[in-house]
Amino acid sequence: MTQSRREFLKRTAALSAAAYVGVTLPFDEKGLVYAASETVWHRGSCRLCGVGCRVELGVKNGTPVALRGVPESRTNFGYVCMKGMHFWKVMNHADRLTTPLYRASKKDKFKPISWDEALDIAADKFATAVKEHGNDSVAYYGSGQALTEETYFFQKMFRGGLQTNNVEGNPRLCMASAVGGYLTSFGADEPIGGYADIEKADCIFIIGSNMAEAHPVVFRRVMRRKLDNPDVTVINADPRISLTSRIADIHLQFHPGTDLALLNAMAHVIVKEKLYDEAFLKDYVAIKKGKAVSIDFAEYEQFLEKYTPEYAAKIMGGKVTPDQIREVARRFATSKGTLSFWTMGLNQRKQGVWANNLVHNLHILTGQLLKEGADSLSLTGQPNACGGVREGGGLCHILPGHRLVAKEKLRNQVEEAWGIPKGRIPPKPGYHTMAMFTAVNEKKIKAMWVHCTSPVQSLPNCNLYNEGMAKDDCFMVCTDIFPTLTTELAANLILPTAFHFEKTGVYGCTERRSQITRKAIDPPKGAKPEVWIIREWGRKLAEKLNDPVIAQCIKPFEGLEEGYELPKAIWDEYSQKLTKGRDNDLRGASYEVLEQMYDGVQWPAPTEAFALTGGTVKKFVRGMDPMADSHGKDDKPYQFYGPAHPDQKLWLWQRPQADPEEIPDAEYPFYLSTGRIIDHWHTMSMTGRVKELLRANPYSYIEVNPADAKRMGIKPGDMVEITSRRGTNIMPAKVYEGPIEGMVFAYWHDQHPDRMINKVTKDAYDPGSKEPEFKICACRIKRVSGPKALKPYIV
Repeated sequence: MTQSRREFLKRTAALSAAAYVGVTLPFDEKGLVYAASETVWHRGSCRLCGVGCRVELGVKNGTPVALRGVPESRTNFGYVCMKGMHFWKVMNHADRLTTPLYRASKKDKFKPISWDEALDIAADKFATAVKEHGNDSVAYYGSGQALTEETYFFQKMFRGGLQTNNVEGNPRLCMASAVGGYLTSFGADEPIGGYADIEKADCIFIIGSNMAEAHPVVFRRVMRRKLDNPDVTVINADPRISLTSRIADIHLQFHPGTDLALLNAMAHVIVKEKLYDEAFLKDYVAIKKGKAVSIDFAEYEQFLEKYTPEYAAKIMGGKVTPDQIREVARRFATSKGTLSFWTMGLNQRKQGVWANNLVHNLHILTGQLLKEGADSLSLTGQPNACGGVREGGGLCHILPGHRLVAKEKLRNQVEEAWGIPKGRIPPKPGYHTMAMFTAVNEKKIKAMWVHCTSPVQSLPNCNLYNEGMAKDDCFMVCTDIFPTLTTELAANLILPTAFHFEKTGVYGCTERRSQITRKAIDPPKGAKPEVWIIREWGRKLAEKLNDPVIAQCIKPFEGLEEGYELPKAIWDEYSQKLTKGRDNDLRGASYEVLEQMYDGVQWPAPTEAFALTGGTVKKFVRGMDPMADSHGKDDKPYQFYGPAHPDQKLWLWQRPQADPEEIPDAEYPFYLSTGRIIDHWHTMSMTGRVKELLRANPYSYIEVNPADAKRMGIKPGDMVEITSRRGTNIMPAKVYEGPIEGMVFAYWHDQHPDRMINKVTKDAYDPGSKEPEFKICACRIKRVSGPKALKPYIV
């Protein structure tokens, strides 16, 4: 069936609206797939969350004209959300950066310069910082939106070339606690199963996640499972009633930060009623209360003794009943397959790793793992937080292939792969995110490269850190496609980059799945792919520091064409040399294989023949995971070969309830939490430039419970001041039965100084993962006026 482009676009707009309200329109999908037949379609991945939806960009005469889903993809089956449907519209936006811009002082105006001048300045500033202040005076701060090839190449240059582990990324702000939870519970990062479990699950437990807005295409699969199978139980545990809650059989609403008590109470019921899997515990599980301190089941049972449903219900604020907790625990334990989902509601917490452990505990206790429909699955926020940053070495303490910086043997493996001298990579991990920007404030970082992210807006308690970034003590390079609050406040040098589909590279999504996007169109004249920028900067840097090892870091990539050959060579080096024999073995996922697959490859995939089957659907299961066979220690069906647990067992953790860093008091009597809305992505630098998305939600507002609003004289649309110990916002009120009484909620995307909510949030962080507690702080609110006309603000 062929449609006119006009008809295709009309249907696309209708589908956008339908996606928002969760309705499936009766359109013939084949008609959509073959829409606009005069266009050429290029397959790739979506750019705007961690689900990994496969899409195709329609290009006509070198210009993008539309985007559609790939029906054959096992991630999204052809569906896309509103953001995904529209993101191609930013590609030819008039605000695209196309010329390097420079200012010596951050008080000056930018002036355009040539690429040669720009790269020379960047090399000179980093070389000077190293000569005058040492290797740890320079830093890289990257993104879960960068391609794996970019993150890998950047960290190679900083670790191997500049000899610093000051390599970080914004996934520290969203996923680090999930990493810590997987490593400490399962011995290996990233989930055991994946989305394929949704269609097999009989109980779906969603905690700390508004999937309906943050991961709408995966949520659609959950909805479909529930609609087709009404007996499937959906449980939603969250302090706020959201769009996700509407399909829940049971919604547990509680005071923020009390969910550790809930999870322990569920374990209490499971143990008391002997709903645990005794054989699974005996064969595969060790019980811990410290990394080196094991306990037996009796001691664990004793620990759980006080977490009666009555005790937990009281801690949680009294809105959840003890019987509800018992009912939830029984359904979790006794279903044929229980699948848990969570995101930032658990991760962005001072007890984020513990919260992750306690969800894993429930799966370990009940054996709700390693079988169809059962998994403990942390959803990822960004498209390549897993593939590029967690696997590619984009955090200060990890090297490529899930290697710890602190381990000499593992550093040596990387040095050998790169052909650089042993001992070149320093043994001490670098600054984590909050320490890195603290070091900027303290004038310890003299030159910093910020890639594809905007910390001026995205850091918690941002006013504190923006003071340091605004000063001339730290020379900052920003690589991006649009101006951001960070380029405007903190950059000395802005380098315009190619966007998605304007370059080639790999994203690794939530479920261990690596997928390639090939270059489909040229970037705007003047914008360059990052891998070219890194290589050219590295060559100049080697000259200025007279360092042959830096030259060695870029030597394998010299002379290669930047659109395909260069990223392919980088991917080949990473996948063939750095993942060989590691738990994320990607040797079979060559560019040639990835290009053949509709939906990429799930690792481990050590050979091309295995990768062509799609890879490993379930880790640790003999017959499904080739490494469960090659790394098995006995003849049991499950083999937990993860690098963090030398005993090759799952670890069940004793973790008590613990309060957030800041709880309401007489001066600041409300909880504040923040999150996403379906129309926008992070700092709105992209989605704020798509008129359909901006029109849907032009600015942020504060959700206030009706009981609180009545008590404080706040009516819908009134302007409300939100104040914490760190800052103040003013935004309109949405009086809404969403947040629990005593709690307010705001979206975090808005760039306007009055509505930038991270001026208010708190920068306390988890001691294990170093992930900040964005989700909970104390604030006060007051009505300041009636409704006011507001305008959206995009820098």
